[in-house]
Amino acid sequence: MAAEQRVTHWSTSAMWWHVYPLGFTGAPIRDAHGDEVVHRLPRIEAWLDHVLELGLNGIALGPIFASSTHGYDTVDHFALDPRLGDDADLDRLIAAAHERGIRVLLDGVFNHVGREHPAFAAAQADARAPEAALFRLGEGGEAEVFEGHGALVELDHTSPATAQLVVDVMRHWLERGVDGWRLDAAYAVPADFWARVLPQVREHHPDAWFLGEVIHGDYSGFAAESTIDSLTQYELWQGIWHAIVDRNLFELEHAIGRGNELLEAFVPYTFLGNHDVTRIASAVGAELVPHALAVLCTVAGSPAIYAGDEYGWQAVKEEREGGDDAVRPEFPAEPVSPDDLDASARHLLDVHRELLALRRRNPWLTTARTDVIEVANTSMVLRTATGEAGLITALNLDDEPVTMPAADASSVVAGECELADGRLTLPPRGWAVLEVAR
Repeated sequence: MAAEQRVTHWSTSAMWWHVYPLGFTGAPIRDAHGDEVVHRLPRIEAWLDHVLELGLNGIALGPIFASSTHGYDTVDHFALDPRLGDDADLDRLIAAAHERGIRVLLDGVFNHVGREHPAFAAAQADARAPEAALFRLGEGGEAEVFEGHGALVELDHTSPATAQLVVDVMRHWLERGVDGWRLDAAYAVPADFWARVLPQVREHHPDAWFLGEVIHGDYSGFAAESTIDSLTQYELWQGIWHAIVDRNLFELEHAIGRGNELLEAFVPYTFLGNHDVTRIASAVGAELVPHALAVLCTVAGSPAIYAGDEYGWQAVKEEREGGDDAVRPEFPAEPVSPDDLDASARHLLDVHRELLALRRRNPWLTTARTDVIEVANTSMVLRTATGEAGLITALNLDDEPVTMPAADASSVVAGECELADGRLTLPPRGWAVLEVAR
């Protein structure tokens, strides 16, 4: 989608609640064998009002298609995983979301499939079978696998059969009512593959939005060549939590500069956590989560909250089999009343609501550039603005108060600080967002 089209596309006002459905609903992860349908997907529907109360208007679902274990080893792209329910459950979830004005994003795993996928079994049984065109098979019939994971068999992205499969899958679920796709491991797929596939899908679904998972590299070049609408801005995620943990806000300054550059090519998908990384409260400590969130909510991008981070849930990702389980937990059947939360969780929930409401009131932030007014190891002042409006974000990681330039700030709209004579003073480990004078 051309840059000028993005300005008015629905995605420019989208803010996401990211959910890993299998974990969220308490489905068994290690062994998905069997065809028994268990209607767990309605548990996500029960949280849709919570999404609205947070101030969000989109749910970004992790993998929901039939798979062997964790969802990324797909065995049928056209069927809901029976551990989650059936097509009717998904139809109800989409309808319930849309009734509330909530967009729905699906996770498309199109770089690889599970080793138990019927097409791979057919290709292994007969190298001349039509299904063999989907895979890069060696002389012995063995296929390449994704990043050393033997259970994840890579598709052949030079094959017209693979392109047609992806087009068919995307169109099938867009016609069922979803609003777009997250393209898992998009970085591992040649950019020209997406450039062949996505125009065919947009021809029938011009309003669809496509988010590519890219971890590093030439973001702008990949976006341009692939025609993918948005990419995951891991640089900002890393810059935020590293800067806070290491007490080195110069790293965040660098990430913000990179983000400004990316806006020339696309609006990035920004986040503090997801299903693949240590939770932000575990990374930086619950007391400093508001600092991280203040940055997320006042710099450009399409921001996403990983479900549970709004409560300050803690979990550490470990590099071992099952090392993701802790960051993909089961959720209660329905949202917990704020009155039943402990003080820390209630505080973080309130801060999320406050800052997401601020973001919602200032939709211009999606594409606005951010300037660094002042930066030191433990303190920073940011100014994000357009010609008509602006916000100042101030951070203090130190155990002592700090006074910094207030730029053209006129009033405090979130957090806590004193404002006088063109200077702002933050308390120890304080943060604030201020409006600029008009």
